[in-house]
Amino acid sequence: MNKCCQSCGMPMSKDPQQGGTNADGSKNADYCSYCYQHGAFVGDFTAKQMQDFCINKLKEMGFPRFIGWSLTRNIPSLKRWKQS
Repeated sequence: MNKCCQSCGMPMSKDPQQGGTNADGSKNADYCSYCYQHGAFVGDFTAKQMQDFCINKLKEMGFPRFIGWSLTRNIPSLKRWKQS
């Protein structure tokens, strides 16, 4: 299993579902349950939109914007975004 979601970069250990689900219902080791359900990505994002979305979520959780940017700056290099 990857240590972080290959779509949003969230540590997989923070995913309450412990990973997304494939079309057959099995766990997906690459993507978290917020990003990947039933064999498909949730939401139609670009890498930049995903980064902005995650920064805003982190701000809602009380993190300063610069910390949000620091935690999400590698999103464009993750597996999901390298394929497109």
